[in-house]
Amino acid sequence: MSAPAVKRPPMRIARIDLFELALPLAEPFTISGGTMTVRRSLVTLLHDDEGHRGYGESPPFELPFYSEETLGSARLLLREVLIPRLIGRDVDGPETVDALLREGVRGNPFARAALETAAWDLEAHRRGTGIAALLGERLGVAPAARIPCGVALGIPPDRSTATLVRWIEDALAHGYRRVKIKIAPGWDAEPVAAARGALAGAGIPLTVDANGGYEWPAHESAVRALDHADLLYIEQPLPPDELLGHVRLSQTLRTPVCVDESLHGEGVGRQLLELDGPRVWNVKVHRMGGLTEVCRVVRLARERGVRLWGGTMPESGLGSQAALASAAMPGFVYPSDLEPSTRWFGPGVDVIELVMAADGTMEVPGTSIAGRLDEARFRRAARRLD
Repeated sequence: MSAPAVKRPPMRIARIDLFELALPLAEPFTISGGTMTVRRSLVTLLHDDEGHRGYGESPPFELPFYSEETLGSARLLLREVLIPRLIGRDVDGPETVDALLREGVRGNPFARAALETAAWDLEAHRRGTGIAALLGERLGVAPAARIPCGVALGIPPDRSTATLVRWIEDALAHGYRRVKIKIAPGWDAEPVAAARGALAGAGIPLTVDANGGYEWPAHESAVRALDHADLLYIEQPLPPDELLGHVRLSQTLRTPVCVDESLHGEGVGRQLLELDGPRVWNVKVHRMGGLTEVCRVVRLARERGVRLWGGTMPESGLGSQAALASAAMPGFVYPSDLEPSTRWFGPGVDVIELVMAADGTMEVPGTSIAGRLDEARFRRAARRLD
């Protein structure tokens, strides 16, 4: 059961600013679909008529190797369609914003998430609390004070298992609670074996993530070959729209199959459950269009015994606030992909510094973004879009 509805005063969206944020990565990050050296995203800033602010981020990639949506398409939709329909509106809360953004818009979750998550942050600023507390209120649960963190390691540029092992040893030294390595056809059995060797005796689980890089059924044998690698789960082995292949793998592998790119929201989740498919789900706030849809997915997972964990794109520290809040909900049972800002951007770069403690956990903020944003860094890294 969800919490009883709470009557909240309406928020007037008086002004919306749109920025492009560019943060250089400390080192290139490679997955099966491409390589990044700079993390570019869009940031929206919502103002109400009482001086409160709410920040949100839209972090699709510049090219469509992860999803159909790109940074350019999100920018166009925000400027031409989504932002105009919110300015000057009185809204009861972020759920109303979610409904307004969906009307007549098919897909485009990353663009919608920029405004929808900003609406949650605006409500948090108005009420003097954090996004996690608002989610807990809506779901009728108490959010965790801290969440466990896992490391996500890309494919080494030199395709060397020795490099991968060095990365894993460094991750263990930093205290991460889970190690995830990216795999692709031709880069799977050997790196998995090397990773298992590096983790031997550490008591830290290993997962793999293919980002949908294996074709069904052409690469079925390569995926099945990972079934004896003692993995916590195999994440998104097949393309996003290959639901049947994921279902068949989940029914025949000993290793749980996790869906990521396939899970756009509650509707896909219900289909997977009706087909007796994967019951490990990676919840990415921006891929789902925002936190309202995340709440729907969390309720469904709670009803049906699905195991959740929090993923990232990754986003900036600003955009990660929504992911951090959702990962604090009960039902998120595995370590998240949230990592310290220095892991991605080096020291002194991120606009909100994410910090991981020596025990591999991260604090869940109890305040809105406005009070924690490094304004000087944001001015240096962000460009206002007219």
